[in-house]
Amino acid sequence: MGFGGISLWQLLIVLAIIVLLFGTKKLRGIGGDLGGAVKGFKKAMSDEQNTDKEKPEQIQKSEESAPLDSADTEKNKDNNKV
Repeated sequence: MGFGGISLWQLLIVLAIIVLLFGTKKLRGIGGDLGGAVKGFKKAMSDEQNTDKEKPEQIQKSEESAPLDSADTEKNKDNNKV
């Protein structure tokens, strides 16, 4: 018994039929494409984690560089009402 009631011989027969239908060249190309997709996905995930680490630092810098003046905001609120 193998995977879920499928024996090793049944798996080998299915694999042989797939190779006969598609050929080794197409299967090799599909494998290369799949490997490239996985590699690209991993790279995107690591880039996402790096940008997540940078975001808190950028927020702190922007808050320090441009503090809001409460008097200016009160004037703008009064002007918007008119």
